[in-house]
Amino acid sequence: METLQTTCVIAGGGPAGMMLGLILARNGVDVVVLEKHADSFRDFRGDTIHPSTIGVLGELGLRERFLGLPHTSVPRLDVVVNGNRVHAIDFGRLRPPDDFLVLAPQWDFLNFLAAEAAAYPNFRLLMSTDATGLIWDGDVVRGLRANGPDGPLEVRARLVVSADGRGSERRGQAGLRPRAFGVPIDVLWFRLPSPKNQPAHTLAYIGGGGMVVTIERDDYLQVGLVIAKGGFGRLQEGGLGAFRDAVEQAAPHLRAVLETVTDWDQVKLLSVQIDRLPRWYRRGYLAIGDAAHAMSPAFGVGVNYAIQDAVAAANALAGPLQDDDALAGTIDLRLLDAIQRRRVPPVAAMQRIQLAAHRFISRPEGVRLLPDPLPAPLRLALDGVTPAMQAVSSRLIGRGLRPESVAVELR
Repeated sequence: METLQTTCVIAGGGPAGMMLGLILARNGVDVVVLEKHADSFRDFRGDTIHPSTIGVLGELGLRERFLGLPHTSVPRLDVVVNGNRVHAIDFGRLRPPDDFLVLAPQWDFLNFLAAEAAAYPNFRLLMSTDATGLIWDGDVVRGLRANGPDGPLEVRARLVVSADGRGSERRGQAGLRPRAFGVPIDVLWFRLPSPKNQPAHTLAYIGGGGMVVTIERDDYLQVGLVIAKGGFGRLQEGGLGAFRDAVEQAAPHLRAVLETVTDWDQVKLLSVQIDRLPRWYRRGYLAIGDAAHAMSPAFGVGVNYAIQDAVAAANALAGPLQDDDALAGTIDLRLLDAIQRRRVPPVAAMQRIQLAAHRFISRPEGVRLLPDPLPAPLRLALDGVTPAMQAVSSRLIGRGLRPESVAVELR
């Protein structure tokens, strides 16, 4: 069995794992990242890069290079409720230059981070390498076992980080069990050609008792139909006609392109879950991102909260992991506990907001608040509260409840 020695080994080459690996490598820490897939190409992943993440890239001197990739800059996101367009989020209210949202395929973002990290000789990314288990020394985690293209291997390290998503088996092997919060919805993701006269960037269409999320690409839409938890089977029983009707009721302008969905294989079920580990760490082990707290797709904040976890972890750990005299030791548990204590309040608060939003849209009365057409007095009232709503929503969605900045000494 091949054995590698490193300082930090990260399971999972998603946003949290790649950002943590990049910042640590830039600061002299030897890092190995294990990614079980052969590439980053996976459809229907979180593809919104929020202003908070653009700000982190700027602190690392990578902002302009990232924005040189194909992307769509979005200064504002609207919501259409029963035919009434509401200007819900205006990122222009944030401090420039990070006053817009970027829509970019997640695989482009991950490949960008990987390419930047590969410039450092102390960074190794092992693709097609699936972490299978923890290496223990008594009650201390000392590394990971994995299967790679050339067979089994062990990666021994001072610190193991689980950034391997909401289905992480490593956290269970570490004896950590998440607390699940009941979510009443699932989401069906699919692609549609961009319709003619596509409206301005619209986060969601709510109407007809349902909700449809739209994410614009260069020449198509990534679309999500919100359904009741466990309701996919019942929808399939009604055939694709029932599926198209459900989409059209909320987003009538998609009628002309819905016929392109001709097979259920084009529709992917995302079982929405929200959970959180009561404890994120053991001696020699730390969980971040979805491995520590699964977020729902609501507001598209999952990627950005994972990035903020990575930044907080890097700020706390880069210095101690650079200490060559302590290579045989473990990271002080107080440092790992401090990372969790810093990140839990904003994560828990956002999860509560997501749960409230899901309960709201899962009830028929929750999506029928604004009549169509909107009476003039109600329109005036809505216009009056919109600026205050935008001031809160742009900060809440664009920056987050506790945005993280890369420590000055690590930039």
